[in-house]
Amino acid sequence: MGIFSARLNQALCGPAWLWRPCSVQGFGLEGPRRPFHPEHSRFSPPRRTGSPSAAARPGPAPPAGPAAPRGAEVERRGRSRSRPRMAAAASPARELTQNPLQKTWEPYDNGLPAGHSAQRGVCMTNCPTLIVMVGLPARGKTYISKKLTRYLNWIGVPTKEFNVGQYRRDLVKKYKSFEFFLPDNEEGLKIRKQCALAALNDVRQYLSEENGHVAVFDATNTTRERRETIYKFGEENGYKTFFVESVCVDPEVIAANIVQVKLGSPDYVDCSNDEATEDFMKRIECYKNSYETLDENLDKDLSYIKIMDVGRSYLVNRVMDHIQSRIVYYLMNIHVTPRSIYLCRHGESELNLKGRIGGDPGLSVRGKEFAKSLAQFINEQNIKDLKVWTSQMKRTIQTAEALGVPYEQWKVLNEIDAGVCEEMTYEEIQENYPLEFALRDQDKYRYRYPKGESYEDLVQRLEPVIMELERQENVLVICHQAVMRCLLAYFLDKPAEQLPYLKCPLHTVLKLTPVAYGCKVESIFLNVEAVNTHRDKPENVGVDRSREEALRTVPNHL
Repeated sequence: MGIFSARLNQALCGPAWLWRPCSVQGFGLEGPRRPFHPEHSRFSPPRRTGSPSAAARPGPAPPAGPAAPRGAEVERRGRSRSRPRMAAAASPARELTQNPLQKTWEPYDNGLPAGHSAQRGVCMTNCPTLIVMVGLPARGKTYISKKLTRYLNWIGVPTKEFNVGQYRRDLVKKYKSFEFFLPDNEEGLKIRKQCALAALNDVRQYLSEENGHVAVFDATNTTRERRETIYKFGEENGYKTFFVESVCVDPEVIAANIVQVKLGSPDYVDCSNDEATEDFMKRIECYKNSYETLDENLDKDLSYIKIMDVGRSYLVNRVMDHIQSRIVYYLMNIHVTPRSIYLCRHGESELNLKGRIGGDPGLSVRGKEFAKSLAQFINEQNIKDLKVWTSQMKRTIQTAEALGVPYEQWKVLNEIDAGVCEEMTYEEIQENYPLEFALRDQDKYRYRYPKGESYEDLVQRLEPVIMELERQENVLVICHQAVMRCLLAYFLDKPAEQLPYLKCPLHTVLKLTPVAYGCKVESIFLNVEAVNTHRDKPENVGVDRSREEALRTVPNHL
């Protein structure tokens, strides 16, 4: 335990990082060097100058570092006698103030929020992460990149994808043939290198200047030399690098990927399917001779996940932090089996009729009629092995009961907790809590009800549902308005600002069918009338607005 404490103390108290010019071998990238050090991470609270020294602080002494030679001890003592140590001035205690929007306690300096508390997004990494895709063409790298980017953004980690193929298409307007990718095509090599350089420059700008947390570098990166170059780029800029390799030897999977994705590529706009398939197969051959897969021994010091045949098996090596573990967990849950996900709200409830939010009411007469119509609709779909999920609230369970099939209740699917505003109308909230009503309109995604939840909280709560939906095939989820908005935002890749305003009307089923790089949506209204519960964002969101301005977008109710 003593050795561990000593090493930990030495690691945390090492020299600070320095900014200096650098170049990345193989790309010629010039930029600042920023070796990572936990104490100086840009995601850590800034150190305050003038704080009391460890010796002056009350409480137990910090763990001792490695024992120094006797001579060094004498030398230190001599220096302290010749150069008197100045007493550290005690820094003023920072006040804690509750954020009125999110209801969280934050430190304030001189009446202003401390700088680190204003970080955008959910901070889960102590330094930016660079995800590097690896694999031959038609192995699902872009599919994985897009899904991973969508997932990380949904949970609040600012993430951006950088597809080198798109950089090439922007630079070379007209694609000719596979010969562009031949290893002895000097012009092609030069252009591809230039595109990789441009993409990495944009990666650095995003992670170092635009407050991004994760960048996904989507390219083949099939040689060990290229991966080493990218790793050094990440190291010199202070990024953690995580490799994701997709290996596929199943010819049926490769052929299906070519048909679904590559034939619709801008590269083959003027080609027949047969011509495009033949050219693309030759393009794959251009990479095969130089392809070096990630190796358990040669690459044992790298952090990576290796995915075989679209999830048949996995190899995971050196997962270094929380964000990498979440990436691994997510990638081990996704699949490409064709399926459909059906989302709908419960039938109209008694509180819906009165314009009241939350609560645990039963269905109205029209709500019960919808439940019967939903059962008929599901039977007509003739869905194989359909699973039905509900929340643990009465109105969703009543809706599922009419189906006459087994269903599973999920507590995490319960409606957003409105706290002190439960079972109130919007008019009553404006009357009793006008400030809260205005704050929610200013930032509906992050606003947290007093003693309740925010949409941001709800997204974190629903993450297990997303993981299970990715694992499953055909599922019907009977849920609530806020919950359905969060799930829909994930599948449609909607930003946080749009999420709370997605329209999810009562008595309407949304059928989601995952396709190559997105999701196809069909909206089916089951011809049972219901009240409108959707409220648009009002134009005036100021705290001093009039009652009429605050309630202008409130839907009609009985």
